[in-house]
Amino acid sequence: MSRERVTVIDIANAAGVSKSTVSLVLQGSSLVNKTTRAKVNAAMRELGYVYNRGAANLRQANAKSKIVGMVVNDLTNSFFAELAVGIDSVMQSAGYVQFLANTGENIDRQREVIASMREHGISGLIISPARGTEAADFAALANAGIPVVMAVRNVPGARVSSLTSDNHAGAAASVAHLAKLGHRRIAFLGGFPDTAVFTERFMGYRDALIDAGLDFDADLAIGAAPSRAGGVEAIERAMRLAVPPTAAVCFNDAVAFGVCDGLRSRKIEPGAEFAVVGFDDVIEAKTAVPALTTVSVDPQGMGRRTAQLLLKQINSGAAEPEALVKSVRLVVRQSCGTGIQGGVR
Repeated sequence: MSRERVTVIDIANAAGVSKSTVSLVLQGSSLVNKTTRAKVNAAMRELGYVYNRGAANLRQANAKSKIVGMVVNDLTNSFFAELAVGIDSVMQSAGYVQFLANTGENIDRQREVIASMREHGISGLIISPARGTEAADFAALANAGIPVVMAVRNVPGARVSSLTSDNHAGAAASVAHLAKLGHRRIAFLGGFPDTAVFTERFMGYRDALIDAGLDFDADLAIGAAPSRAGGVEAIERAMRLAVPPTAAVCFNDAVAFGVCDGLRSRKIEPGAEFAVVGFDDVIEAKTAVPALTTVSVDPQGMGRRTAQLLLKQINSGAAEPEALVKSVRLVVRQSCGTGIQGGVR
């Protein structure tokens, strides 16, 4: 194979890695481990590939386009689908096209899709970071002058803009409502404890228990995947406690739906015999049976605000990062019933 015909895809196939990984090696990125880097370099030597850095730099200089990247950590969660709709409505009006990628909480996948998006000359990036993302993961983007806005999740120390919800206030309002209904054993269910969002919502839950004069029982705080399946798992563990809860503040609506599924499998009717509160207020929350009491984040509105923040960064060229916190409100529906005296045990 002649040198002129060797491509990045040829190298990726020879080394058994993705095209994006080869690109990271060519860029000298520290995100690729030594073993993989060695495999890629060996494949390049064997194929006789010569990297034309001058041409690559010229491509990058001319690559600024009306394209933005959108990377989310869990597209199976309807919250992120609604967030993406909000982002698209603003970006489309501004003449931009979005590249959407789902990482499934895989940090290596996240690095690869971002590298691939950079190859296509994105003008900016909106990202809900995967678990394990570090501030250093954004350094290459900053050095390349690519604006970044983090949505939903934040990464401590990252010098990029962010838009998050008031997680502490939302969880606190949920507990206050349940305490007012007469509940004394209130669980906090779902979510990955190693994320900032979990910490903020959990702290809101714990602080509100103290404010309501209730004891904090660590056994009632049960982490699980922030998904419907995670909700089923969490409520199963909660109901096996010696003294089970009578109500639950859930990490998000997906977990809340799973909690309702798990309760029904035990012949316990949510809303009538057990109170459930979600977090997000996705479209399904209004039509669920029973309709879900939840903290409204307004996913589409959050997406629109995130897109506006990115456009501001793109248009200004070198704007200082902004950290915005969106207010939330508790929407009371049927999943909490009318309290201990009104039917919920």
